[in-house]
Amino acid sequence: MFEAFYGFKKTPFCRDLPTTELFPSNTLEESLSRLSYVAERQLFCVLTGECGTGKTTTIRRFRDQLDDTRYTLIYLADSKMTPRNFYKGMLDQLGAESRFYRGDAKRQLHKEIELMKGLHNKRPVVVVDEAHLLDREMLEEVRFLLNFRMDAVSPMALVLVGQVELWEKLQMQSYTAIRQRIDIQCKIQLMDHSQVKGYMKRHLEYAGIDHELFSDEATEAIYRYSGGSARLVNQVCTSTLIFGYQSGKRIIDDHMVKLVINGELS
Repeated sequence: MFEAFYGFKKTPFCRDLPTTELFPSNTLEESLSRLSYVAERQLFCVLTGECGTGKTTTIRRFRDQLDDTRYTLIYLADSKMTPRNFYKGMLDQLGAESRFYRGDAKRQLHKEIELMKGLHNKRPVVVVDEAHLLDREMLEEVRFLLNFRMDAVSPMALVLVGQVELWEKLQMQSYTAIRQRIDIQCKIQLMDHSQVKGYMKRHLEYAGIDHELFSDEATEAIYRYSGGSARLVNQVCTSTLIFGYQSGKRIIDDHMVKLVINGELS
């Protein structure tokens, strides 16, 4: 559609951008460093951020840089997760058929992890996405899962990923026991103006463009609209490029951005 008009070789501002092409923001680099340490030391981590800041994208990058000869990553995302399907999901990804009862499934999971570590010398890294939606029973189960060999050994690296409500929930008195088990906390921050400009430039370079396509005023308008959310930057940039193509405009200015924001994005 607009790709040929602007001379793009690939589509910019898309969700399936290869993780090697991600804009290397300070927040991304810091989070990846912390997650790597979590995997190596088999720790418990909570990663939070506002909507659209790139939490799942960060996990994708983390997954792609993990050494698959040393680690096995298990990814779970279920807003209605119960302890039983939590264990079932992990065992399914380990190639084992889950027992029906929770206690049996938990013991089975520990056994599979011990086999993985002993026979294959690989460490499990479990990522639970959308964790702000987990109820108290599920969060308590996480605490019990980490209590292994009289709390002397961590059976896995565990990363809970969620919106900022997750951390707010864990601050409640009733969650003191699980909060005290958290080893590492990561916070994905919204991008500032210069980072939004760098983010847009990185996407355009990925698409094969080496010249300015958005005016400085257009970039400023995109930043103000998005508030630094990568998802919203993608949304407004894509919509503006479509509008520019339909209007026959080779350069995106702030007037076009505002028309799009006040029109289809309002």
